[in-house]
Amino acid sequence: MNLLVSRALTKRFGGLVALNQLDLDVAPHTIHSIIGPNGAGKTTFFNCVTGFYRAEEGRITFQDITLDGMRSDEITQLGIARTYQNIRLFANMTCLENVLVGMHPHLRSSWIGAIIGSRATHREEKEADAEARRLLAFINLRGKEDFLAKNLPYGEQRRLEIARALASRPKLLLLDEPTAGMNPRESLDTMAFIQRLRDELIITVLDFGQKIAEGTPVHVRNDPRVIEAYLGTRRAAV
Repeated sequence: MNLLVSRALTKRFGGLVALNQLDLDVAPHTIHSIIGPNGAGKTTFFNCVTGFYRAEEGRITFQDITLDGMRSDEITQLGIARTYQNIRLFANMTCLENVLVGMHPHLRSSWIGAIIGSRATHREEKEADAEARRLLAFINLRGKEDFLAKNLPYGEQRRLEIARALASRPKLLLLDEPTAGMNPRESLDTMAFIQRLRDELIITVLDFGQKIAEGTPVHVRNDPRVIEAYLGTRRAAV
């Protein structure tokens, strides 16, 4: 069973068709890359999956549950987390606090328990703190738990945002251009980190909202339609 399925998904903004009859299947326990030039519809697809946008046509299912009409918080509870093109950390909170915020969907203690300091709340807070520290160590930020997010280098801020998304214990993690703005070294480090999450790679290409190729990296890289999407149509010699 596929984890995420999109069928005939179409999203329009006035006369602009951002997603055009998109069919997409994402298997569990894989890294499934969606690539394409600017304006291809990558972020629009993520926004449809996470409930920020409503598609005019088609449907999206997650573990056979239809996501159409669901709120973003309900979709998060199902086990979908995401990052954004533009970093959205809490700049004046520490790294540890940012990750703890991501754990909110699966914490069970009430605000009353926090006020009276119940044993259950204390135990859950202790477990959450330990888990947050493990995630920071996983993204190579051990020792920076008390650093303010705004004081981290750009690449580390990106990884912190991924750690916060992982803190919600997602079954599906959507990374929107995770290496955008990074230097070559930061990009390589981030890709190695992503490969640590899953080491099976499938690539889907979106060209202005329409899927034009799918398969292994080598297959996609050599597909004429992909080359045309990035480099344009070859002009005839004059």
